[in-house]
Amino acid sequence: MLTVRKGGHMDLEHFYGMMEIDFDQKELLSKLSIHRAISRGDQELLIFSEEETGLETAYALVGSKNLYGYVLLKYLGVLPWYRGKNVGVEAMRLINRRYVDRQGILAEITCFGEDRETYRRKLRRFFARFGYVDVPCEYSLGGAPVDLMVKPMKGTEEIAPVAHRIISDFYTRCLSPAAQARMVEIRPAKTGEGQV
Repeated sequence: MLTVRKGGHMDLEHFYGMMEIDFDQKELLSKLSIHRAISRGDQELLIFSEEETGLETAYALVGSKNLYGYVLLKYLGVLPWYRGKNVGVEAMRLINRRYVDRQGILAEITCFGEDRETYRRKLRRFFARFGYVDVPCEYSLGGAPVDLMVKPMKGTEEIAPVAHRIISDFYTRCLSPAAQARMVEIRPAKTGEGQV
């Protein structure tokens, strides 16, 4: 069984190197941006550990403050020697329990490099098994397309008309306007010719 705790600045120093390995530079927030967001309470670094041994097994960075009542699961990573042992599944269950009082949990599915379609399908299946559904929108991070998914908690899954506002609010809290303009592009999905 896993336990979860809210990490701090020392934990970020410890896990940021792993984030650099697990995530593409185009989608990775700077360490300084994350430190600032943690200090202001805009993000939480969650550390997952084995209950019996206390050994750390996984981490998640969550945008925890939002005007709309949602949280954004920005990064979820399992340490390499624990992969394939259901640690990600247990971590997701703990994340879902932690944020049960929110409107919902958003997840960004991004894929960079080779074999990205296979990896994208694998991630979509992983999140779907926890009740995440697609949010239709035109979204890219660092120039790569993003599949946005939401797990409704207290809110609805029908957030497509406001998804661009929700996502923008998360990034406004941790990026400068110039950095946000370079990294994040999101618009509502087009519903018909000439309509948005």
